[in-house]
Amino acid sequence: MAQTFDVCIRGAGVVGRTLALLLARERLRVALVTPPAGAPQVADVRAYALNAASRALLESVRAWPDEAHATAVLQMQVQADQDGMVRFDAAQQGCDALTWIVDVPALQERLQEAIRYQPLVEQVTEPVAAALTVVCEGRASRTRAEFGVEFDITPYAQHAIATRLACERPHGQVARQWFAPDGSILAFLPLGGAQGNSVAVVWSVPQEHVAHWLQADEQEFTQHLHEASRGALGALQQSGPRASWPLQQAQARHWCGALPGQPGRGWALAGDAAHNVHPLAGQGLNLGLGDAGALARVLHQRAPWRGVGDLRLLRRYERERKAALLPMGMAMDGLQQLFARRESALAALRNWGMKGFEHSGPLKAWVARRAMGTD
Repeated sequence: MAQTFDVCIRGAGVVGRTLALLLARERLRVALVTPPAGAPQVADVRAYALNAASRALLESVRAWPDEAHATAVLQMQVQADQDGMVRFDAAQQGCDALTWIVDVPALQERLQEAIRYQPLVEQVTEPVAAALTVVCEGRASRTRAEFGVEFDITPYAQHAIATRLACERPHGQVARQWFAPDGSILAFLPLGGAQGNSVAVVWSVPQEHVAHWLQADEQEFTQHLHEASRGALGALQQSGPRASWPLQQAQARHWCGALPGQPGRGWALAGDAAHNVHPLAGQGLNLGLGDAGALARVLHQRAPWRGVGDLRLLRRYERERKAALLPMGMAMDGLQQLFARRESALAALRNWGMKGFEHSGPLKAWVARRAMGTD
């Protein structure tokens, strides 16, 4: 007899794999659509800043990487284009870490290992029929388009350039970020554990500069990053390839719906297929994992007679996640727009604002708790 499934997840990235494990824990039969064996693999230089809520979710499915691949951040330093600076400190927040910088390949490997030992998750190469289809295919999702969902995009005149660097000095478990007068934003995210001296780079640059920095030789590239980082970690050496992608703020108009002509069967979006935010606060994957956790919880709490594709359930998930996304999306968009402007008067205002925020007390503490996923 052919295998039947409760849920088909289209997309086997971090959000899709995590959701598969969460739903299998609810005794649901899950089909996870993955690339066929032998598909070309591209070196992934990304790293994610994952907060306490994301860590707890991944630990619950036994997929949290070891300390060498999940570096605890004890401090964050954010410097404006003049003398403004904001600092966050784990000790002041009364916690072990503000966030963890997680190596993407290591996280994917742990998730895949967990899936191999989960008999209720079957990996398939093509979508299959199921009561619920969850789309986790990323920002360029084909299935979202097939379902006729409009994806409202606000493009930024920036691209992200990502790579890895080996640094002369250890990072000291500090995440660093610099805003430059030309609107670029450079982040160094600590890797390699507590004693590491390597960082993941996320550099948001004006789009007219992207081609130059992707093609520049290593000496010019690393020298510019050394200057942009104000020599914070000494001499720099590139240790991974460079990757780039355009930056945007985006959200699907609808995150769920009924499958036409299939009573009782529905679909939902999660992760980047549902929303994109600017990476300057490193919240993208935290929001995506929040989607996975919320959908699993909504399905867990359903009445026994209600199917997993019930539209009322899926709309409850959509309302909850849109409400969670709204303040973060607005904040990231506002900051990006503010720092993208190059007028000298605005530069002075930005620096004044950062100085005020640094000494704002309760407001700063609240923002820290929100980013850490503890509020």
